[in-house]
Amino acid sequence: MRKKVVVCLFAGILVLAGCGKAAYKDGVYTGRSGEDDTGAWGEVTVTIREGKLSDCRFVTWQKDGTVKDEDYGKVNGEISNRAFYDKAQLAVEAMKKYAADYLRTGSLKDVEAVSGATIAYDQFLEAVEAALEGAK
Repeated sequence: MRKKVVVCLFAGILVLAGCGKAAYKDGVYTGRSGEDDTGAWGEVTVTIREGKLSDCRFVTWQKDGTVKDEDYGKVNGEISNRAFYDKAQLAVEAMKKYAADYLRTGSLKDVEAVSGATIAYDQFLEAVEAALEGAK
């Protein structure tokens, strides 16, 4: 069900992009994704200048409100399971890539999912859509 919602949102973005240039109001806008199965969510902040994307930041949060950063995947500040930590850090790096790719291209269709970080990808798309709703 969740994937259907994300696919529909993404398809809507593509349709809107094909209908001509969307006019966005200048400003800073924040959008939040829904929660995943663990209660984590993503948050995007986009800056629009002269009607165009000029900055994009993407952060994901754990259920307890902790930012997923270089400590994500550690237990009590230590790497107790290297495979789990490496997978968690893959998602952290993917978050940076998603925001950078979107900023570089200005198009969500050009932001590709990173294998092993598709939940963060879905959260990114959903959060960007929410942020851009406020910029219309």
